[in-house]
Amino acid sequence: MSDLTLNLTAPNGLNYMQPIGLFINNEFVKSASRVKLSTIDPATEAEIASVYAASTDDVDVAVKAARKAFNEPSWAGISSTDRGNLLLKLASLVEENAHHLATIESWDNGKPYIHALNVDIPAVANTFRYYGGWADKIQGDVIETSPQKLTYTIREPVGVCGQIIPWNFPLAMAAWKLGPALACGNTSVLKPAEQTPLSILYLATLIKEAGFPPGVVNILNGHGRTTGDAIATHVDVDKVAFTGSTATGRQIMRSAALNLKNITLETGGKSPLLVFNDADLKSAVAWAHTGIMFNQGQVCTANSRILIQEGIYDRFLVAFKEQVKKVSKIGNPFDDATFQGPQVTQAQFDRIVSYIDSGIAEGACLAYGGKPYKNVNGKGFFIEPTIFTNVKDEMKICQEEVFGPFVVISPFKTEEEAVRRANDTPFGLASSVFTQDIKKAHRVARAIQAGMVWINSSGDSDFRIPFGGVKQSGMGRELGEAGLAAYTNLKAVHVNLS
Repeated sequence: MSDLTLNLTAPNGLNYMQPIGLFINNEFVKSASRVKLSTIDPATEAEIASVYAASTDDVDVAVKAARKAFNEPSWAGISSTDRGNLLLKLASLVEENAHHLATIESWDNGKPYIHALNVDIPAVANTFRYYGGWADKIQGDVIETSPQKLTYTIREPVGVCGQIIPWNFPLAMAAWKLGPALACGNTSVLKPAEQTPLSILYLATLIKEAGFPPGVVNILNGHGRTTGDAIATHVDVDKVAFTGSTATGRQIMRSAALNLKNITLETGGKSPLLVFNDADLKSAVAWAHTGIMFNQGQVCTANSRILIQEGIYDRFLVAFKEQVKKVSKIGNPFDDATFQGPQVTQAQFDRIVSYIDSGIAEGACLAYGGKPYKNVNGKGFFIEPTIFTNVKDEMKICQEEVFGPFVVISPFKTEEEAVRRANDTPFGLASSVFTQDIKKAHRVARAIQAGMVWINSSGDSDFRIPFGGVKQSGMGRELGEAGLAAYTNLKAVHVNLS
């Protein structure tokens, strides 16, 4: 053990070496200021570790390392096939270290270990492998104009990419950002969320083991107001990609505008789920439950507004409450029977409680849950899954993103009403439609103002499919082939043959 690693034993008994430094040029280093930030186990409220926090000086060092790597033959000069092979190697290392990664992710974030192991980690490996396959297929086009002219396009890497990820899916969000950026030949300065730095630092050891040259990936722990802002405003960062709250996204956009940076933003949501009278009720209930309660409700696409056609409203509500009662077992994240772990921090717990208070104050009906839940030691940021009915669209709990196991349910009469109310929000990230009428399904999907629409499911994203929103839910797309566009510049070459 050195002063840049800690020997830790996780609640499930895993003993491992946890890096705590900044990852720059393939080495862990102390921050210039020696300032650290603490990360807390949300299930016990005990400190897990303290990691070094980057200052603006550290950001400058990391950006210079990324710029140097971008221009060096060891990265800029290698073949696209070799870049792809590095990503394929990283995908395999993620799979080989699945238990370690899932353990750290669960411990630091609070999500059930079984979900981290069976959902998050496979998604990470699949995303790296997918973009590894794309690396040697990023091509331009020949454009016919006349016999006297040859015109073609080249897709070139953007350069140094500043990437800022959230705390709800730390490893998955890192893969979403790093996969396409590296496949396209860019270098990265990535900032994990200050609440969940540990799993990304462990991933850094695998990035080095996979063989990525020094400086290609740099990882800086730190506070958003310091480290994040320094990345967004740095004159030598060519692109900023951010996932997080709409409020922070606005600040990132303002900061990036100082140097007219290329940006990709994936921000908040208040996603509607519409259930029509002809829907398969059992399936709709199961999907609606997963869509809002999975990952403690800390999902940007969570179907936090459920609109039920009045012919089945009462039956749906009864069945939905039963589903929550039966499935949403709260408890120790390392217990395989646990579906819902703690919220990530005390601040997030308090935020949810404030929305429960607001809903009651505005006259909505607290139909289920809504109370704090403590584990056997009386600790942890646990809260019961919460259902509000008798809600009005203008209420705060219907308009603002709560980001917890918190849902509002209300009836509608007609298709036109359902669409109008679904769109009555500043957000436009995701939505779901449940009906057995295929014409209605496609008609409503087109009418809803959202970047993504699920028909007869909710939130089951895939690394091959574009992900992103409209309105105040962000700009640009991640994942799929579309995710590559954000990390390349398209150059046109004109050749005069006359």
